[in-house]
Amino acid sequence: MIDLLKFRLGYGRQTVAFPDGPPKFPERFRGRPAVDAARCPPGCAACVEVCPTDAILDPGVPSMRLDLGRCTFCGLCAEACPPGALRFTDDHRLAARRREELAVQGDAPVLAAALDAETRRLFGRSLKLRQVSAAGCNGCEAELNASGNIQFDVGRFGIQFVASPRHADGIVVTGPVSENMRLALQKTYEAVPAPRLVIAVGACAISGGVFRESPVVCGGTDAALAGIPVDLYVPGCPPHPITFVDGLLRVLGRIR
Repeated sequence: MIDLLKFRLGYGRQTVAFPDGPPKFPERFRGRPAVDAARCPPGCAACVEVCPTDAILDPGVPSMRLDLGRCTFCGLCAEACPPGALRFTDDHRLAARRREELAVQGDAPVLAAALDAETRRLFGRSLKLRQVSAAGCNGCEAELNASGNIQFDVGRFGIQFVASPRHADGIVVTGPVSENMRLALQKTYEAVPAPRLVIAVGACAISGGVFRESPVVCGGTDAALAGIPVDLYVPGCPPHPITFVDGLLRVLGRIR
């Protein structure tokens, strides 16, 4: 036991300083895309041809945008664009409150607005979430699991994943929501006591991702829970744990 304690003390502090300090990412990390429509030659569609999810909107015109809700962050568009109209930054801030806010233009960060004062009062210090993998590939699920490990430790903010929706304040949805999972997702949502939050994590849960045209998927959380608003969209394929934590802290008013 003494040897184990000595080893653990020698291990040192592993939890990232975020949000009190800047997070560190590997060089291969792809964060928020920056779109400079002025660099895109008129009529050029090279980026559109390589994009697997049709995430690039209005190429070659001033209204050119990139839909983070569809983007898989594969980087193929940047490689196919020598003028540099599309590039990926190292900015982890991607989460948004509204679906239309995910269509980015220029080089401005995406910042999720805080919930209303009453909701922040209820959930700001203790937020319990039930995760639903609605036909996900386990990429987003693995990153959500990592958000609770010693390195990211989302639990230090009072945010925890629970086993039962009846003990939860909201649901976190991953995957494109297959037809076989639609009813299970709806029942899970209904089992969460009101008021409740809905968080869509990953391109599949937001738009269906690479599966959005499949006849056996609903095309994301909005389509599966028709009429029920999503409170937070966290883009990525999969999103980094810091992106997920950043989005949660912003909607809870813990980051301004």
